[in-house]
Amino acid sequence: MKTIKEITEQLQSTKEPEPWMLELLEDSRAGVKSALKRWQRQYDKNELIKNAHTTKMAFDRSFVHSEEDLVAGVDEAGRGPLAGPVVTAAVILPADTRELIGLDDSKAISKHNRERFAEIIKRIAIDYSVHIQPATTIDTMNIYAATRDSMEQAVNELTVSPHFVIVDAMSLTITCPTASVIKGDAKSLAVAAASILAKTSRDAIMDDLHNAFPMYHFINNSGYGTAQHLEALETYGPCEHHRRSFEPIKSMTSERRT
Repeated sequence: MKTIKEITEQLQSTKEPEPWMLELLEDSRAGVKSALKRWQRQYDKNELIKNAHTTKMAFDRSFVHSEEDLVAGVDEAGRGPLAGPVVTAAVILPADTRELIGLDDSKAISKHNRERFAEIIKRIAIDYSVHIQPATTIDTMNIYAATRDSMEQAVNELTVSPHFVIVDAMSLTITCPTASVIKGDAKSLAVAAASILAKTSRDAIMDDLHNAFPMYHFINNSGYGTAQHLEALETYGPCEHHRRSFEPIKSMTSERRT
């Protein structure tokens, strides 16, 4: 009879149910029962993740008629902050996306996993592009128009032309059919991939801005209006990367001119 340790180690290296595991149901040892329950919980969790992945792939394919048709996903990061750019990304994924099982909306996964998935996406994608819309353009165009313009530029910068584009909650004017999908980053695998590239690219930009302007603590707030950030604005005023059309910066700069 195998020891509890041996059974536990064997379960840890087993990914799918196997006939020998049926014998464990008859094992009366509490340690074996506990190890089997842990394995079953992890297996069930992994099955949910795989099923979610399959559902997202099927969602993307529902917009085209042929297996050869290419679907691009588009998303943004950074519409709400007081500083830094809006970053958008467009991604065309291949048919085989097994390496992306577990991919989700960038807000739903850890920084470590975002960076890990970003590397995989860049390696396996048929094509991708990232567009950076600076604060000055946001102030000139307004945040909605600037984000839409950036998304359109991201699509236009793809070297491979998609047959359909799925966009997270934005209507675009481009040369191929599009669909604006609310919470698209949670429904579409391609949009989730775009979300990851947009978020990781913007985070890297904000880390660089922190090194140039450490007083605003961009590395901690990503440009959002935290109490620490607002206090720094009161002390130092805005820098060139702040959005002067956003409150309270708009009122702050107006007061300084009068």
